[in-house]
Amino acid sequence: MAGNLVARSIHDLTAAAWFGGSLMGAIGLNGAAAEAKDPAERARLSSLGWKKWAPLQAAAFALHIPAGLAIMWENKGRMAKQEDVTRLTVYKGIVTLVGAAVTLYAGTLGAKVEKLASEGAEGATEPRPGASDELRAAQQQLKILQWTIPAFAGTVIVLGARHGEMQRPKNVFKGLAH
Repeated sequence: MAGNLVARSIHDLTAAAWFGGSLMGAIGLNGAAAEAKDPAERARLSSLGWKKWAPLQAAAFALHIPAGLAIMWENKGRMAKQEDVTRLTVYKGIVTLVGAAVTLYAGTLGAKVEKLASEGAEGATEPRPGASDELRAAQQQLKILQWTIPAFAGTVIVLGARHGEMQRPKNVFKGLAH
């Protein structure tokens, strides 16, 4: 039981870091960088902030997935017997992996924006008129992904809460009865 509590805590905290970090980055970091006086500094400052966050985000993913596997291992009996637990676990796993892939892809786009930052920008995800096609494409994709990533992370948190509700004794008995 203590192992499950540790794994559950790590799993929840790393999902919270993913959600909170991505949302703060989209609103706070990108928003603040857009206020820089020099257009060449806007994308550069945002990129620097995201680069500082990336190691923590990578560590969160590195802990999140094994913690989730530990929780699954401890709940394997319930997954096999209780209605909807396996289905929800598979769905949550898919959302997590796709969200992690999208986050990684956003990081590669961010590196591209950093490389082209000297072209200047209206904001971290808003190209200036006359920006190169490469910079424009990367920023336009990041404009969408900056909101898609917290949506994935938030979905993982909600699904984790649903898993928690399924562990209440009344729900376990109800699920086993089906």
